[in-house]
Order: sequence, then structure tokens, then C-alpha cells
Amino acid sequence: MRLLTATLLLIPSLMIAQDETSRSVAGGGIAVPGWTGKIDASEQKQGKTINDAKLAKEGNALHVVTGPAVTYWNPANQVSGNYTVKATFNEPKYMNLNTHPHPYGLVIGSPDKDNYLYCAAYGNGNFIVRGFGPDAFQMNGRRGEANAAVHKAAAVGEPVTQEIAISVKGDRVECSINGTVVAGYDKSAVVAAGKLASTDGVYGLRFAHNTEVMVTGLTKN
Repeated sequence: MRLLTATLLLIPSLMIAQDETSRSVAGGGIAVPGWTGKIDASEQKQGKTINDAKLAKEGNALHVVTGPAVTYWNPANQVSGNYTVKATFNEPKYMNLNTHPHPYGLVIGSPDKDNYLYCAAYGNGNFIVRGFGPDAFQMNGRRGEANAAVHKAAAVGEPVTQEIAISVKGDRVECSINGTVVAGYDKSAVVAAGKLASTDGVYGLRFAHNTEVMVTGLTKN
């Protein structure tokens, strides 16, 4: 009887996690000159638009609140050949808008054409490397994986910060988090049929739905 009771108590929380839907952000839209963005096709099918998420400038930080899952970029931020792009992501209140951890990170490629790769971290110590080509593709599994380099929030509502970088070096593509390479691939595994057309293009930012993050230090070397 105790086991049945515990199971019944657990079911609602499981349903919440599975059924969590994208919220709409008050005062949403893009308020940073030169920047543009695109929400995922699945979010568009649910009736969401780019104005259901928010990109704003606060001091030297980009303040992002979602809303639907979204990718933001500035077309002036071009990359080609060998390069490293990096930024620092601060989730000021871990999971304040969601019922389970959601990722955020960097993208490279052509997000305007829905063709890009991204490396993103969760505040629970996990990370994912995924992308969009003709279809979505996964480089390290459907749910990603844990790595000791990825910072963990002390608790729900507490801050957590990640420094994320994507590097293209010769025939390698690598993702680093907090100074540690957490994933690396031969370029031929990334630029391939059904995946990226090229690692050249632009660099930008990627956020899952229902997240709030401050981004600083977005640069290319």
C-alpha cells in the first residue's frame, strides 16, 4: 500500500516534467540592434513566434528569457576556417521557469537556414551537442551526458555559470565547457549528409524553452 501511494504521488510530477509547454514572455521580442532570431519549427506549429521569447541588452550582458526554444544570432558575427567562439552563460536562478533542467549554449553554422551545430550545458552537470540539418541530429545521444567540468547549481533557485566554447581546428570540431574539452569530433562526422553543410557561417546563441540566462563575453578568436 505504501508503494502504491508513493507511486501515485510521483505520477503528477512525472506528468508535469513530460508535459511542460513553452510559456509566452511578457514584453518579448528582440531589442538588441543587429540581432535576429528564430524559434524551432515545432514551436511554430504550436502557434509560438519570436515575440514569445525575449532578447534584451542589460549593461554588457545579453538577457535572454524564453518562451519557445530559440536561436539568436547577429549576421555580422561571421566565422570561417579555424576559429574559437566562446561566451559565459549565467543562469541566475536555476530552473526558475521550468520543472526540469534545460540547456543553453553556442551555435555555429547557418541558423537562418536551420542548419547549425550547438553545444549547450545544463545546470545539473550535463551537456549536449546537437544540430539541425535536413533533420535534427545528435552527436552525444538523445539526452547528452554528464561531465565533471560542467558546473552544477547548488539548488533550485541558485545561480550557476558556464563558460562554453566551440572550436574548429583543422579537421576537428570541439566543445569546451569551463576550460575542459568535453566533446570532440572529426569534421567529417559533423559536416556530412544529413548534418552540417559547413562549419563556416555565423556564430550565435541557443536556448531551450522556459529558461532565463545572462550572456557575457561573446567573442571569436
